[in-house]
Amino acid sequence: METKMALNYKSKSQKRSAVEKSMNTFLIIYLIILISEAIISTILKYTWEAEEKWDEPWYNQKTEHQRNSSKILRFISDFLAFLVLYNFIIPISLYVTVEMQKFLGSFFIGWDLDLYHEESDQKAQVNTSDLNEELGQVEYVFTDKTGTLTENEMHFRECSINGIKYQEINGRLVSEGPTPDSSEGNLTYLSSLSHLNNMSHLTSSSSFRTGPENETELIKEHDLFFKAVSLCHTVQISNVQTDGIGDGPWQSHLAPSQLEYYASSPDEKALVEAAARIGIVFIGNTEETMEVKTLGKLERYKLLHILEFDSDRRRMSVIVQAPSGEKFLFAKGAESSILPKCIGGEIEKTRIHVDEFALKGLRTLCMAYRQLTSEEYEVIDRRLFEARTALQQREEKLANVFHFIEKDLILLGATAVEDRLQDKVRETIEALRMAGIKVWVLTGDKHETAVSVSLSCGHFHRTMNILELINQKSDSECAEQLRQLARRITEDHVIQHGLVVDGTSLSLALREHEKLFMDVCRNCSAVLCCRMAPLQKAKVIRLIKISPEKPITLAVGDGANDVSMIQEAHVGIGIMGKEGRQAARNSDYAIARFKFLSKLLFVHGHFYYIRIATLVQYFFYKNVCFITPQFLYQFYCLFSQQTLYDSVYLTLYNICFTSLPILIYSLLEQHVDPHVLQSKPTLYRDISKNRQLSIKTFLYWTILGFSHAFIFFFGSYFLMGKDISLLGNGQMFGNWTFGTLVFTVMVITVTVKMALETHFWTWINHLVTWGSIIFYFVFSLFYGGILWPFLGSQNMYFVFFQLLSSGSAWFAIILMVVLCLLLDIVKKVFDRQLHPTNTEKAQMYSNTVALSDEFIALQPLSRARNQLSKLSLLKQIQVSSAWTPCAVSQKEKQRAHLLEECWNEL
Repeated sequence: METKMALNYKSKSQKRSAVEKSMNTFLIIYLIILISEAIISTILKYTWEAEEKWDEPWYNQKTEHQRNSSKILRFISDFLAFLVLYNFIIPISLYVTVEMQKFLGSFFIGWDLDLYHEESDQKAQVNTSDLNEELGQVEYVFTDKTGTLTENEMHFRECSINGIKYQEINGRLVSEGPTPDSSEGNLTYLSSLSHLNNMSHLTSSSSFRTGPENETELIKEHDLFFKAVSLCHTVQISNVQTDGIGDGPWQSHLAPSQLEYYASSPDEKALVEAAARIGIVFIGNTEETMEVKTLGKLERYKLLHILEFDSDRRRMSVIVQAPSGEKFLFAKGAESSILPKCIGGEIEKTRIHVDEFALKGLRTLCMAYRQLTSEEYEVIDRRLFEARTALQQREEKLANVFHFIEKDLILLGATAVEDRLQDKVRETIEALRMAGIKVWVLTGDKHETAVSVSLSCGHFHRTMNILELINQKSDSECAEQLRQLARRITEDHVIQHGLVVDGTSLSLALREHEKLFMDVCRNCSAVLCCRMAPLQKAKVIRLIKISPEKPITLAVGDGANDVSMIQEAHVGIGIMGKEGRQAARNSDYAIARFKFLSKLLFVHGHFYYIRIATLVQYFFYKNVCFITPQFLYQFYCLFSQQTLYDSVYLTLYNICFTSLPILIYSLLEQHVDPHVLQSKPTLYRDISKNRQLSIKTFLYWTILGFSHAFIFFFGSYFLMGKDISLLGNGQMFGNWTFGTLVFTVMVITVTVKMALETHFWTWINHLVTWGSIIFYFVFSLFYGGILWPFLGSQNMYFVFFQLLSSGSAWFAIILMVVLCLLLDIVKKVFDRQLHPTNTEKAQMYSNTVALSDEFIALQPLSRARNQLSKLSLLKQIQVSSAWTPCAVSQKEKQRAHLLEECWNEL
């Protein structure tokens, strides 16, 4: 996996996760607790010292400087001293551990073989590790269509030339409607230009008849159309051999084997290849010329200017000079950007054909041209030169010049290419919907094309009530349409609604009716935005981000035009497709196929969120356990700021004694089997809305920490504080022995508490969990058993040996650890039995099936086969119930019956 963690393009302030926000909130609460404890201790100290006998006892006489110092300065000094004494309640090491967990945990995504695409030899990439847990909090998914939901492998299917529609069938172009002089439709009309050029191919039995004038005109129209296709592009070529190419009719077997085209857009490549099969073959270009073979005849066109494609114009153009010296402007683009610029050609017929193509889910482009006179070209050339060499406002000037040039066009026709859906797109979208995630498709395609693809990929259901906000011309008209849609949603007794909105209407809706538009969108299960510019995609995502609910958004795209929305969303996913790597490089995560999104969210996202949520809560819990006894101890030492623990213990508590178990937990924990998480998307709802880091959960962990701390301190105090029989020589435990006892109980308790939270045990978990406790004992014996010469004073010398030599101390340690954890265990048992979550039910089911499988392995073969078939059916019912909510109750009964029968046999 490429380690690009430090190259994250998004600032942390912009992309701060919900977990980090919760951490900061909890930190502020604990800072308030710290200051409160310091203030209370300072006030109580001076209240205590108000009595004369405690102000200056005989064993602690004040110096002359202390007697004469200012009371205010002494108060501030004592307050700061208590702050230092209690400052360990703030888990500074939490931030270090979280960063380690995020960085190390991100490698698991790249190592996941389920996210590896064998065909393209691409594995998942993590460009930033700061947002791993956000994968488990997504509420909205915004996805591009082309290259994201589809393969981005374009195949030429149909075209419309001068008002006549053709489609490719078995290597031939076939007309679908009546030709200008034929009375019948669906006739073989065109196999190649050479077929038209050589009229001897038309037999007397042919139903197609045309006169000499129509023949010449027809050849010219088709020749000009496919020459426009062959010249108006930015395709590059790798040619093995160009001789002999384009010499015969429909040479589909030659072009792929002898020419290899490279294009930034798969549409261009598909169209150039189709023109080559027709007989007009693009065979190469230089900075100044473009070479085309027309029926074996080489033609060189001088490339004068390229008017590059941009998302605002939605078209591109080239200006070329033909071998005859004539100058042509060829333009290609969406019908919404080409047809308004046309003044000639079969505009209405082509518009109808384009709509028909779109209804089939095909991607359409219109082709047009304009013949330029010498005078017109001189003006164009001069204005282009001035705009391109301008030092200020160059882009604006170029846009004005392009607008001036691309006008008065003659329409040649339209093309239609097919882009098939990726594998398992329908299943992935359905799973996202079951997980409570709303899916929005943002595409630049035509309305009909986008709707057709949305239906085919499962984004829209056939039974869904489809609402439309399209072709709005004014603010008032848009507002009225939005009100009508809102009423329909309220009045229609339909479970799910879908909304279709185009770019123009969206601009009007966002201008003055943003709240009304958002109300309509919130009540729709699926939203489709078509004819969208890249900046509009980003605006839509920002609109959802700043809504009152503040949902977590995720954007998926594959091309450079998707970068803006990928950067705008909380989490950006880049598809490593065929349109370069801009999206993948500018995203937080990159995957090869859209279907991998389900594993990324439902498994990795779920695990990352649970791990880091537990990590955060556990850190605050164990620091409360650590410092609260220190605070309680001040009531027994006259608030003299005497520390309860040795300084070495204070330093190593978070660094060595309790750090590794939670770190390994946060990397390896799998509280539910990954296959169960992926097969039951509804489990994703259990962690939505940052539920594991809610104030309620935070208060539970905090109160648990305080209760354990009280048991540590007062349990040690009442059990051992005044007992003189603890040591064989009759001595009582001293201050350091008492603190060590509290510390020992605390280390064991918080470590075993982490063990209780662990569901997925590996040898690493066992090593760090029990190894941490053993390390503490070994270190304490080693530290307190030797007089270290470099230590000025060694208060802990032989303290730990004395503590462990007492049987009562061992009994107290075991008793307090059991008492602390028993309360937590009882609560967990009651919660699981009375109010289990869906995740806890899945855990119990997984454990039951695992136990059943183990029992089966021990049975005779015949009985095992019988039980295995029943358990297999049991699992099928479990999975199917996740996809058919309406049948859950019946399936649950069947599942329970089968499970009971299996257990009885076992």
